[in-house]
Amino acid sequence: MDKPLDIVILGGGTAGWMAAAALSALLPAGRRRMRLVESDEIGIVGVGEATLPHIKNFNDSIGIDEADMMRATNATFKLGIHFVDWGFKGSSYIHPFGVHGSAQAGLGFHQQWRRSLDAGRDWDIQDFSFACVAANANRFDFPAVGKSTVNSTYSYAYHFDASLYAQYLRRFVEARGVQRIEGKVRDVEQDPDTGDIRALVLESGERIAGQFFIDCSGFRSLLLAGRFGTGWDDWSKWLPCDRAMPVPTERCGDLTPYTRVIAMNAGWRWRIPLQHRTGNGYVFSSRFIDEDKARAELLNSLGEPLLAEPRMLKFQAGRRVHSWARNCVALGLSSGFLEPLESTSIYLIQIAIMHLLELIPTKGHDQRLVDEFNLRMDLEYERIRDFLILHYHLNSREDTELWRYCAAMDVPDSLRRRIGLFRHSGIVEQYRHGLFTPPSWLSVYLGQGLTPEHYSPLADAAPLNRALKDLDEIREDIRDRVDEMPKHASFVARYAGAPQVDDRHLHEAEVRL
Repeated sequence: MDKPLDIVILGGGTAGWMAAAALSALLPAGRRRMRLVESDEIGIVGVGEATLPHIKNFNDSIGIDEADMMRATNATFKLGIHFVDWGFKGSSYIHPFGVHGSAQAGLGFHQQWRRSLDAGRDWDIQDFSFACVAANANRFDFPAVGKSTVNSTYSYAYHFDASLYAQYLRRFVEARGVQRIEGKVRDVEQDPDTGDIRALVLESGERIAGQFFIDCSGFRSLLLAGRFGTGWDDWSKWLPCDRAMPVPTERCGDLTPYTRVIAMNAGWRWRIPLQHRTGNGYVFSSRFIDEDKARAELLNSLGEPLLAEPRMLKFQAGRRVHSWARNCVALGLSSGFLEPLESTSIYLIQIAIMHLLELIPTKGHDQRLVDEFNLRMDLEYERIRDFLILHYHLNSREDTELWRYCAAMDVPDSLRRRIGLFRHSGIVEQYRHGLFTPPSWLSVYLGQGLTPEHYSPLADAAPLNRALKDLDEIREDIRDRVDEMPKHASFVARYAGAPQVDDRHLHEAEVRL
């Protein structure tokens, strides 16, 4: 039997503890030895209070109890993201975690919906999404399992306190024998011939040797960039926001099962409901507004008492030109940063971990594994990048400089082609690899004002009267079933109600996105 792979993770936070949790749970104990190095003196840059449905799969795969995790992190459920004033002033749409139509709708449900417009029906596409209707009604229940019904056509994610999630994973990992080492890195030893990292040397003088290193050191990227000199691919010409100003407020009003994202003069602000408070913040471009004005704009938009003062995080949209070099893989902020508009930060950590588990070396360096991992992550980042750019570029707003710039900017050819296909006849490209599926693209296209000029001629295969009747029955079925669901707040309280705590002592070094 091969000797256990000696793995060293640099950095805790969400990325580090997710990596430790997955590797300790899914790699046989006899195949790995693992230690995590972090310092309490270094502040955490959290990467998300809002998640995507994939996080449930991650938690389930490593053996986390959902209700227990939700209680520990003050979590609520999430059915989608509510966009306000994107595309044009007065717009309002939800990007749902689910399809439009019924489970039996078959090819191109939205094509029949587009056909119904020509037949004089003015139906909102969101009326055919179970997740949208439930979110708008502030209701939640688990999707039906093993049934071909409209209440099986959606999934869900969570809103949670990212720092509490990292702490929860730390307890989970340490219970499985993974050692945490307190300390700050003073130096990194490398093999003079291959360049492989041999050990981390801490300020205390302790030497942490290993065979494989995972860089979760945040924006500093101490190993991948600091030691291997991995370059940066700057995407700020397409994603111009470069500042985030988070601020927590008291929880007030309904506990909504969705994240709210409101377009602002020079960016956008978020509103994320947790059990114990509400997360807020302003993501903006310093090219189009200064920090003092952004702060004032954010505070004027809030209606609840503050739990802490706003803080400032500077960033640049982009990614390292590759995520794996020699015996080092970077996860999370060490690998790249795409603003949290679609809650993709934790997903990018998760998918990198899943690819790493499949490709992790067993007998030294193998460039084929490195190349395959980097190729997969290239696709993940670039397809998320295009989806985020779509939100900015697809707009007819002329009220502020940012939105005029975004509407006029050149976009990647891959995105320009996708927009053109949809504009002509409602074609939504399906790709094999990458995060966002056709229902996601459809939501943004239509929500931001792009209705296809034509529908597919294949839609005419169904008699029009029958097609319209089927659409109407789906709408009615969704409404009836949503009316039977409990309110989101009562469901959360019953299923995973967390003890209420005073949240005014937020760590000043911590910024959550």
